[in-house]
Amino acid sequence: MHARAATALSTALLGTAALLLPATDVRAVEDGTPPEVIAHRGASAHAPENTLAAVDKAAALGAVWVENDVQRTKDGALVVLHDDSLRRTTDVEEVFPGRAPWKVKDFTAAEISRLDAGSWFGASYAGARVPTLRQYLHRVDLHHQKLLLELKNPELYPGIEGQTLKLLSNEGWFDRRHENRLVVQSFGVAALRTVHELKPGVRTGLLGKPAVADLPAYADFADQINPSYTALSAAYVSAVHAFTGPHGRPLEVSAWTVNTAEAARRVAGYGVDGIITNEPGVVRDALAG
Repeated sequence: MHARAATALSTALLGTAALLLPATDVRAVEDGTPPEVIAHRGASAHAPENTLAAVDKAAALGAVWVENDVQRTKDGALVVLHDDSLRRTTDVEEVFPGRAPWKVKDFTAAEISRLDAGSWFGASYAGARVPTLRQYLHRVDLHHQKLLLELKNPELYPGIEGQTLKLLSNEGWFDRRHENRLVVQSFGVAALRTVHELKPGVRTGLLGKPAVADLPAYADFADQINPSYTALSAAYVSAVHAFTGPHGRPLEVSAWTVNTAEAARRVAGYGVDGIITNEPGVVRDALAG
């Protein structure tokens, strides 16, 4: 069904059909393919999140996909960090005690490069740094992994969409070797629409759970709808799959953040396409089992 021709009746019928199927059978009925395992901020249960060590650990655990968060420094560098403040995951309070509230956008790349982004997680990671996006891309490439890249807080960084796409282009992420290895996601609807307008070939994912009635509008520029797993049902996943995205394929669903075997099996039963997790080894084994 094409998004622009979808009707409320067909969506309702698909949702009803999904409800009538046993949860564990939904994915198998569709195509028999298990969901992709996506390492959230790298293997963030095992190494400090969004660091190169977390990418390495994800690779060691067999995760083909990794997810990260991109923000921008005061002098315009793109760095990989989840929070808009450096306080939780670095020693910024000790290194720059007079600079509260320690926002990423208020520090230069050189200043951020001085920070310890590993000791908070464990002594064995002392000295880990906040990577630049370029460094992160190189590490993902080293492991031949795929990347789910989140534009974090895009409203704080005007123009970050084009800047990120330019860096990805400069690093070769739009060549044939990287085909189907990149998705750009965000909670920011305007940011995703901008990404699609600037680079229509790039796949995009909308974070959150929009109403089914709103899906036709999002399907114009988003290839994925990526909600919290706690908000999902088999009926909702089937309703999303009923719409066609901007690249002529059914919309996909990747659920976050699933960290137990029980939750992984349940969400896989809904028919999701991807599972975003801090525990890629746990989820991998649960799906294999």
